Amino acid sequence: MNYRVLFLGLLLFLLGQIGAWYQTNGQFISNWVKSNPLVVSLLGIPVSLLYIKATEYITLSFDHQIWPARLLGFAMGILSFSFLTYYHLNEGITLKTGIILFLATLILLIQVFWK
Repeated sequence: MNYRVLFLGLLLFLLGQIGAWYQTNGQFISNWVKSNPLVVSLLGIPVSLLYIKATEYITLSFDHQIWPARLLGFAMGILSFSFLTYYHLNEGITLKTGIILFLATLILLIQVFWK
């Protein structure tokens, strides 16, 4: 496995997930975002490009298997969503959410390290 390409794919997924979070949830932290949904929707273009390249790199890392890219993208989304929601909206981590975060981390670790 090429860990450099895998890391790049994970980084691109993380950036895409962060962009998608601000695109969809920015309305709760910024009046400008709330008032300009059409302009904000244009963020979908670079976010989509990040997802496309992330999927390409992760698929290359796993011998052209696509499931790892889907599962790693999901796990990165859960982790970034949790941090950004806590940071911007002060939504704490409940026991239920904590267990889900643990499971998302477990999915990430299993996908990367289980041969």
